[in-house]
Amino acid sequence: MTEFMGEDFLLDTDCAKKLFHEFAENMPICDYHCHLSPKEIYENREPSDISELWLSGDHYKWRAMRSAGVDEKYCTGDATGEEKFIKFGEALQYCIGNPLYHWAHIELQRYFGIDTPLNAKTAKDIYKRANEAIKNGDFRPQSLITNSNVKVVCTTDDPIDSLEYHKKLKNVDGFDCKVLPTFRPEKALNIHIDGFADYIKELGKVAEIEISSYKDVIDALLKRCDYFNEVGCKVSDHSFDYVPFDIATDDEIEKVFRNAMNGEIPTQADGDKYRTAVLLALGKKYHELDWAMEIHIGALRNNSTRMFNAIGADTGFDSVGDCEIAYTLSRFLDALDVSNSLPKTILFNLNDKDNTVLATMLGNFQGTEAEGKIQFGPAWWFLDTMDGMTAQMKSLGNLGVLGKFIGMETDSRSFTSYGRHEYFRRIMCRLLGRWVEDGWYAYDEDILKEIVCGISYNNAIKYFGF
Repeated sequence: MTEFMGEDFLLDTDCAKKLFHEFAENMPICDYHCHLSPKEIYENREPSDISELWLSGDHYKWRAMRSAGVDEKYCTGDATGEEKFIKFGEALQYCIGNPLYHWAHIELQRYFGIDTPLNAKTAKDIYKRANEAIKNGDFRPQSLITNSNVKVVCTTDDPIDSLEYHKKLKNVDGFDCKVLPTFRPEKALNIHIDGFADYIKELGKVAEIEISSYKDVIDALLKRCDYFNEVGCKVSDHSFDYVPFDIATDDEIEKVFRNAMNGEIPTQADGDKYRTAVLLALGKKYHELDWAMEIHIGALRNNSTRMFNAIGADTGFDSVGDCEIAYTLSRFLDALDVSNSLPKTILFNLNDKDNTVLATMLGNFQGTEAEGKIQFGPAWWFLDTMDGMTAQMKSLGNLGVLGKFIGMETDSRSFTSYGRHEYFRRIMCRLLGRWVEDGWYAYDEDILKEIVCGISYNNAIKYFGF
């Protein structure tokens, strides 16, 4: 029987072991998309216990606990930290096949020095041992980031954010990781969501622009792009169930915008007219600033009205959508490309039915501004599994240039989630090692090292210009 999550976990060939241990294992980390709080990084507070560190805000763990029949009080409720951790341990033992099982044990091993499998029998003891490690060690955010060998962190930030903590983090002695903002104008685009008009008024105040038309919205967003750029931003982020694309006249768009500001919810078609106009203006600005544009496609959010009303968004009630995405995505990218204003773009899909769609879409719009200018983003969220990551890399290998892939990001709110990079690198080396061992790819140590180190870290650093 193979050792449980030992030194060669997932590395099933001699080549895979060499690629990981000699090349990938000790590469730094570029976390170019995450949901860490810059305020928490700056304030650098020690967690009170492992439950605060692990379970607070982690909807992956909450979903598993709920699916195992655990009451909500142990997820987002008022149970004690020990009670929550024990319930998580009880649920985790049933998560056979779930990457959460592997992530949790990688984190226990790397950060706490605990090799014991977490389950109902061991949870109480592991809770005590982990808290002892926290008490006698340094589990503050800046230390966890530094000790994880993270060189760049890109948080996710609203255009109206002051970015005060990003600025403060530039001058922290002994903390050399770059913590940079990411421009995410989701609220300015979501014209169909309650609160849109109030948000637009706030955007106008921050940008010091009186917003009376949709073009004023664009001007305000472009002004905020310049501000974000001054603070070091290199990335924008957009999340859609599908990419909108519907060209309309100024009068049509203005009517939609005016009605929305008066509290009217537009139809999907009318909302797309507004969103298309704003997105095209933003895309051109990103190209001007040499930013990369991330497009996350396919999340079906806040499915449970009951739980949304009880505890709000981003609490574990999202799932995978199944919209058709190819045509409008193609037309949006082409509308920017035809005027030579298409920025570097990273396409993420949440439904693996679209792997081939995105892997082939890349080749339509490549350019010399960057190697792999249009990227197939790493397996994301519900696809962030062994099968999902393998399938994404196989699709990119089959249809694109895998060696120029910018690799993994955490998409996480947890300061110990960097074990996911190790998980990804082991899976990547497993895949490449098998191809070499099977004679599908020539064994050239120098080239393989360049590919593995590139996907692990170097390609992203070069792509974003960090």
